[in-house]
Amino acid sequence: MKPRLLDLFCGAGGAAVGYHRAGFEVVGVDLAAQPRYPFEFHQTDAMTFPLDGFDVIHASPPCQRWAEAGTGRRLGVDHPDLLTPTRERLRAWGGRSVIENIPTAPVGGILLCGATFDLPIVRHRRFEVNPPILLTPSLCPQRSFARSVGHGPGFYPYARGSWESAWRERVLPVVWPWMTLTEAGQAIPPAYTEWIGTQLMAALVGPHLGGVA
Repeated sequence: MKPRLLDLFCGAGGAAVGYHRAGFEVVGVDLAAQPRYPFEFHQTDAMTFPLDGFDVIHASPPCQRWAEAGTGRRLGVDHPDLLTPTRERLRAWGGRSVIENIPTAPVGGILLCGATFDLPIVRHRRFEVNPPILLTPSLCPQRSFARSVGHGPGFYPYARGSWESAWRERVLPVVWPWMTLTEAGQAIPPAYTEWIGTQLMAALVGPHLGGVA
């Protein structure tokens, strides 16, 4: 039987596909309808969905609260903070968990980018894994965490220049082939969570194989 992973605030399933590739049975929850979510899906409030029966919980609470302008000015002060109550709920649950958000959010852990995985995109995301697992630093030349920061030829930042045509031709087929452009604009590349999920899977099965949990 596969370990079960609950994907809270799941969107169209970018994180979910990565965890599925790593070997998890994935269940998604989102307040909005997600007609292209590729696994079991529940349209409901992620803050009240039952957590029992899962081996790992991943949560991607809305990031608007922590968005900043290039000057460092906070843009999302009028948006609710769902990150803090999500973290508190996961700590109370007590199992293995991952919280994902933008780099300017108050999230610890490791930062990943498309450059880390040779993907043609600039998408900085930070992952707070509890309890910590063996992770390595981001291989990314970022000098800024702005969404449109350039990484040189072959990378196509979101919402920069003629990004829409570039994403349709060069990004969606490689990263999110099942998503619309709008859905992909908010999604996590599956490569990020496949990499994290592989390490989570090793930690979960370690005791049965004589390894380290």
